[in-house]
Amino acid sequence: MSDDSGLSAKRVAVLVEEDFEDRELPQLLDLLRGTGMQITVVGPLAETEYRGKRAEATVKSDIAAGKVKAKDFDLIVVPGGYAPDRIRMRHAMVDLVRDAYDAGRPVATIDRGAQLLITVNGLRGRTVTCWPSIAIDVKNAGGRYVDRPVVEDGHVITARKWDDVPALTDVIVKVLSRSPAA
Repeated sequence: MSDDSGLSAKRVAVLVEEDFEDRELPQLLDLLRGTGMQITVVGPLAETEYRGKRAEATVKSDIAAGKVKAKDFDLIVVPGGYAPDRIRMRHAMVDLVRDAYDAGRPVATIDRGAQLLITVNGLRGRTVTCWPSIAIDVKNAGGRYVDRPVVEDGHVITARKWDDVPALTDVIVKVLSRSPAA
């Protein structure tokens, strides 16, 4: 992808934690980096390597969640796999997602990443997609679950699974192309 729409000025935080979905996160990072956006991998600890749930991939964090603020980014991405369950136990990471959500900044999730939206009470009245096993949790949190590759509802962008990473990337590019930099 080329930077025809000022994407190089866009700052995206991609969260990471142990047990992310091996097939999603590395592909998503590659596609986002290919757009020219400034990608920062945010983990519980800085400069730490995290493994996917199948140990087929690793992703290294750039910075610790406690060292950044939502206002530092134009968009926050929450990965899938089992990482969201671990992220929910990290106060600084939950605060980052909550602050971005509350400020109306785009928050994108994939797979089980919608669990973070449940944690920050961000699903009530929203239409979202996610990994099917947490669809009931989405409904119980007041969200409307649909089985689609990607759903954009206001400043919330959700995707189902690894096959949907290219479509998710396209929606992120579209959203950030029409919004001013943070």
